Amino acid sequence: MFMNRNVIVSCAVTGSGNSVDKHPAIPVTPEEIANAAIEAARAGAAIAHIHVREPDTGKASRRVELYREVVERIRESSTDVVINLTTGMGGDLFLGPDDDPLAFTQDTDCVGQVERLLHVEELLPEICSLDCGSFNYAEGNYVYVSTPGMLNLGAARLQAIGVKPELEVFDLGQVAFAKHLLAEGLLDAPPLFQVCLGIRWAAEANTRNFLAMVDQLPPGANWAGFGVGAMEMPMVAQAVLLGGNVRVGLEDNLYLDRGVFASNAQLVDRACQIVRMMGAEIQTPEQARTSLGLRKQC
Repeated sequence: MFMNRNVIVSCAVTGSGNSVDKHPAIPVTPEEIANAAIEAARAGAAIAHIHVREPDTGKASRRVELYREVVERIRESSTDVVINLTTGMGGDLFLGPDDDPLAFTQDTDCVGQVERLLHVEELLPEICSLDCGSFNYAEGNYVYVSTPGMLNLGAARLQAIGVKPELEVFDLGQVAFAKHLLAEGLLDAPPLFQVCLGIRWAAEANTRNFLAMVDQLPPGANWAGFGVGAMEMPMVAQAVLLGGNVRVGLEDNLYLDRGVFASNAQLVDRACQIVRMMGAEIQTPEQARTSLGLRKQC
């Protein structure tokens, strides 16, 4: 491993978690989400990772029209940020009680891979996320569903339309499956990984886990990593030391300091400060496109 001297900063600006009641300024409307992405880009982010929310409730959404408005606003701005749309919505399975687990609760939103990709098919971002496996999530009977069949289908479709999948891996088994996709020819080289640390009940955010996952990535892969909550900025430094890129944003952490709410731009600025204090530089969006082998769509 070697330190990365030319770092890409990505900002995940809102996420899908229940954070609206926990922070006074979580981006909710398409205008707010687009503005947050633009502000993050101006602070130094080369990539904006986008979820959308229902404007009236703040709950996570996968409505194409909301994505369309966000993407149009970003593209019409003077900011040349790389757009990365999530495809993680539609994988939430909430099982019923122990005596009737197939009585899925009203929180369940589980659809097929084709439906999870509708907004990507229409809007053609340069990157979209692809969660590389199912796992237990949070508490109770909540399972995030992303099966091998779904992933094979999703990878093949993204390859056909020229959108680079960001392979989100939450444990070592998911890294192994992503390498299987590569071996099957369903991913174009170089693949792009996002090492996700600190999400219950996946890999914890610590140095040993980070190193173990990075050690298993295929040769020549591009990758970034992040930790959630208080481990966000420590994992920024760790990612750079291990030779990778970084992600921050309100999807992963709500605070700049203890008790001090952050904005996306502030988190990006803090990450850039850390990177520069370590003797590295920050890549522009155009440099990031070259580094990651992206096809600029629009």
